[in-house]
Amino acid sequence: MSCNNDSEQLSSICLVQGIHATDVEISTINDLKNDLQKVLNEDVQIINNEDTTPKNALIFIVGTANSNPVIADMLSNNDLDLTAENQSPGSGSWSKNTFNGSNAIVITGADMKGLQHAVYDYSKEILGVDPLEYWTGKLPQKKTINDLLNFEPKTIEPPKVPELTYFENDVDELANYRGELLKYDWESYTEMINSLVRLRYTSIQLFDMLGRPEFYIRPEYKKLKPDYQIDVNYVEKMIDYAHTKGMKIAVDFALGYQIHPMDAEKADCWKLHKEDWLKAWRYYFEHTPLAKTDIFILRPRHQVWDWEYESTCGESKIDVFNEVYAAFGVLVDEYKPNAQKVLVCYSDGMEMWNEGFRPPKDWTVLWSDHGFGEFEHLPNTTDDYEFGTYMHAGYWLNHTVHNPYPEKVESVMKEMFNSYNADKYCLVNGQNFRPFLLNLEAYSEVCNNPETFNADLFYKEWTERYFTKEAAEHAVKSMKLLSEAQEGRKGYVEHLWEIREAVSYLSNTPIVRPGKSPVPFDYERVIGDVENVRRVKGFLEKSLSEAELGYELLKRNDNFYHSYILLPAQLYSDLIAFETVLHNMVLLKKEYETTKNQKYLNQAKAMLPKAKKELDIIFEHRSSGDIDDKWKNWYAIGNRRQNNGFPTYEMLNAIEANLNNMTL
Repeated sequence: MSCNNDSEQLSSICLVQGIHATDVEISTINDLKNDLQKVLNEDVQIINNEDTTPKNALIFIVGTANSNPVIADMLSNNDLDLTAENQSPGSGSWSKNTFNGSNAIVITGADMKGLQHAVYDYSKEILGVDPLEYWTGKLPQKKTINDLLNFEPKTIEPPKVPELTYFENDVDELANYRGELLKYDWESYTEMINSLVRLRYTSIQLFDMLGRPEFYIRPEYKKLKPDYQIDVNYVEKMIDYAHTKGMKIAVDFALGYQIHPMDAEKADCWKLHKEDWLKAWRYYFEHTPLAKTDIFILRPRHQVWDWEYESTCGESKIDVFNEVYAAFGVLVDEYKPNAQKVLVCYSDGMEMWNEGFRPPKDWTVLWSDHGFGEFEHLPNTTDDYEFGTYMHAGYWLNHTVHNPYPEKVESVMKEMFNSYNADKYCLVNGQNFRPFLLNLEAYSEVCNNPETFNADLFYKEWTERYFTKEAAEHAVKSMKLLSEAQEGRKGYVEHLWEIREAVSYLSNTPIVRPGKSPVPFDYERVIGDVENVRRVKGFLEKSLSEAELGYELLKRNDNFYHSYILLPAQLYSDLIAFETVLHNMVLLKKEYETTKNQKYLNQAKAMLPKAKKELDIIFEHRSSGDIDDKWKNWYAIGNRRQNNGFPTYEMLNAIEANLNNMTL
């Protein structure tokens, strides 16, 4: 091999991969090639270590000692700062070297995961490639070949938390915004995986895309897509793509998926239907793509619907799930020996743990937050189990608008690491992904190195990555105020329920819930929300003001600032403005009912045009959505997740009819 060692004369880039490179390694090296092509004008090519390198090329030697003999030789000859003895799984390095008298950059890992960490860190830190580029629109600046060599040798340490799983849950907008309803378009799915890999997420938990029960059972979804049918071949294609990117597949082996559903009536009595549960699980292993699962998750809950297990045959749920986890564990060992098994102690699962529920010792135990990054319960003991956490970057109660809380991520995760050694696994619920990028990356950073993670510094660096320093300051202030507006587990979707309560009282009609008993109209339900909405409104006014100040500094032409900083504050403010009008009407109606003074009823009716105007604004801002055409349908009402309903003009008509009737 030979190449010119005069960097001023270099005219191409050559990536040397090992002859034994795996499919994942080849995919990673192709990503590095594509990243280099984004920032260079020079030709970039990939060859195997047995090929002759071109002349006048800067050489990248990429791989592991197992896959690339060149790296193995360098390690054995002590030509790398990182020696074979001090490498650990997940570690990697960059270094500058010479190869046959030519400049060379060596990017290596102790294993495949370490190589990925090294490659993607190099792309981010040296090439300036944003790991979230598809979602943010941030493109790297052009580089010279000499820029590629402008770094000090670096060792990439393995992450503190070895398994970081992204939970694909409540994905409606991502699935609906430009493709077939309730099905990812291929580009969105693969780009999500690509970004997650660069953020050091090591696995993805499939859920919605397996056909969650809501999609084919609940009336709202049957109305939205009456012919919903899971595409099993497409699911397998999704799994295969994730595997090619080096991500493991995690699956909660619940039994309600349309991919092979079990009758809900069989899910609330284990002792009578044990064989049905086992038969359904065996079907997953033998006849579905879930046979390709790498990480097996189970919650100690109803196995069709995600609610508490209440036995219809007099069982203790702790006794039931002590048996269930043992029996399911035997199946996993039979079909996938040595696969990881994960208990997610969601909701009442934590109480069950503290009351004595124990799976076999080879299960990793995940402690669950309450949806907004904090814990309502803490473990009495970890009992020498491998412990981890289940955290929410977003939650269904704030599904539409994110709650930015890097401060919680820092304090809560460090406490869980230090007090409970809960650092063996982290499962992060990302909802529909795009609105929750900040928290998703914060969890990645703290799980990578909690010692260096600082919330304020993270906020600063994250916003300055995308905006000017001045605009970034306003962005941070706006997001912090947006978070304060959601104190007490309040969020956009929670306010949709509060609006239904107000509409119910104003129209004297119960709230109808499919499959559940109606909720009677009740003034007391509404009055409890009024003061909090006033508080929320104050924070949102300040958040929106800060967002607008930053946007003005960017001369109102930054698409990502608009979509990630300004628009969430605007959409939330719109909803609160509408709810505030309804609350004012509620207070007037109650005053009329108490005093029988007609003026209060007249004042309430006089507010209906304002309520309609505020609803017009909600629909206008949601329909126009992002100014970027790429995301123009994201907030369309028809694409939203079917949680807690949505205000309609028909609701206002019902209110008007009732108020008029009260005067007759």
